Amino acid sequence: MKKLVIFDLDGTLLNTISDLGSSCNYALRKMGFPEHPLSAYNYMVGNGVRRLLERAQPDADAKMIDELLLHFKEHYDEHCTDTTVPYPGILELLAELTERGIGVAVASNKYESAVEKIITHFFPDIPFKAMLGQVPDRPAKPDPSVVFAVLNISPTPKREVLYCGDSAVDIETAKRACVESIGVTWGFRPVSELRKAYADHLVSSANEILKYLDDPF
Repeated sequence: MKKLVIFDLDGTLLNTISDLGSSCNYALRKMGFPEHPLSAYNYMVGNGVRRLLERAQPDADAKMIDELLLHFKEHYDEHCTDTTVPYPGILELLAELTERGIGVAVASNKYESAVEKIITHFFPDIPFKAMLGQVPDRPAKPDPSVVFAVLNISPTPKREVLYCGDSAVDIETAKRACVESIGVTWGFRPVSELRKAYADHLVSSANEILKYLDDPF
């Protein structure tokens, strides 16, 4: 029986792509760089905001990326909930897990203050065990450190943990942490990426996750 479900944030719990793309375009515009269509950002996100900006403007040097990051955060901190929405069934899933006494947590590559703001805005009634994002002293996913940090906060045997995400980065994170992985097909990356990464399970709707709580994987 699973006792803890750890979720990626962007592309898994919430569709954040429009707000992320808008803030990235704001930063690019402030620096005089060309902007991108919002649809292009599906393939730029997933490894943290700094990597997003490096992909959005590959010709920028480290100092320029630092400045872009400041502009991004300036905009995103104010607009991170403008168009972001939970994916269908996510609210019901989180409520059901909570009702069953199963812990839920977030492990994201988004900077941690934004993770906390977004999660508390959209899911104020869900008692998350942890809401962790990228911080200076913790490597980004697919390094498993953020999963280990969740498990330090909410000690749980790894065999009783599920990790859910929408990208190969998430599946690799789960593998490196030695926990069971679920690839969700409604996020930013294609199903083929999740299959290629060898997700332990694939689900196309939020409530399908429930059937793996008792799975003797």
